[in-house]
Amino acid sequence: MEFTAEPFGLDEAPEHAVVAREAVETAGLDAVDVGPFGDTAEGGADAVPAAADALPRRTLTAGAPRVSLQINVVGEDGR
Repeated sequence: MEFTAEPFGLDEAPEHAVVAREAVETAGLDAVDVGPFGDTAEGGADAVPAAADALPRRTLTAGAPRVSLQINVVGEDGR
């Protein structure tokens, strides 16, 4: 899953960006990588949809005017 809560600040993370990070870090995902230009998370068939549901709800409530979310399904063989 790739996600971005915009706008983001380079000097300090806005509240909605902090909330986005918390939403995925507490979702029981296998891996979360938060970066300045995009964020990724990996997890199973139950954890990713749950995180994808919580992420926009929480970040929009925290004031994000835009949330981008993309989910890719990767099989055991990496495809």
